[in-house]
Amino acid sequence: MEWIVPLVTLTGMEVVLGIDNIIFLAILAGRLPKEQRGYARQIGLVLALGTRLLLLFSIAWILSLHQIIFTLPDWIAKTEEAREISWKDLILIAGGLFLIAKSTFEIHHKLEGIPDGHPEQTPGKKSGFLMVLVQIAILDIVFSLDSVITAVGMVQEIGVIITAMIITVLVMMIFAGPVSNFVERHPTLKVLALSFLILIGVFLVAEGMGQHIDKAYIYFAMGFSFIVEMINLRVRPS
Repeated sequence: MEWIVPLVTLTGMEVVLGIDNIIFLAILAGRLPKEQRGYARQIGLVLALGTRLLLLFSIAWILSLHQIIFTLPDWIAKTEEAREISWKDLILIAGGLFLIAKSTFEIHHKLEGIPDGHPEQTPGKKSGFLMVLVQIAILDIVFSLDSVITAVGMVQEIGVIITAMIITVLVMMIFAGPVSNFVERHPTLKVLALSFLILIGVFLVAEGMGQHIDKAYIYFAMGFSFIVEMINLRVRPS
């Protein structure tokens, strides 16, 4: 029974870390016609589980990501000495920039008032669906990297980690639909969620550049903004 405590702890951590994944998944799927959104969310979560399991079984490869590939001069890194960039740093920087660019584009799309699934934005159902899956797969790699490394650092039993990941994805599947519907019903909440993703993107870029930011600050900012928005939704006329 010694595995119960680490399983519950790891599952809780994975669920918390997966919240941003659910939000981005909901936003991406929202660009598709309504009849395709459910399929996109389910396939995206299956891809997320597959990505996590593949990374888990590639521990040696993950550890090798710390190998230095090039060095930034001090005037770029803004430090007293040159900043060494590893493969993991490069993935974090690329993923962060992708999050910032994609979230900014989505905010522009929302403010322009073009409805989701509009022919102007979705030229073809098949191509639009595949493009969403590609974007989900890219983000799954970024979100899964730190999640797997953290899980391996917390728990040594592979079976416990796999079980926690499966439970986490099942929980995400249950709540992905309600979260997506809630976000779609409240446009201001969608913009707030996109702003959170920009914040996460900046955090990933900073981490990749060697600038450590305490995640507690980010979680506090996100939590405070979410509470304020919930109050606004409560007092705002229907």
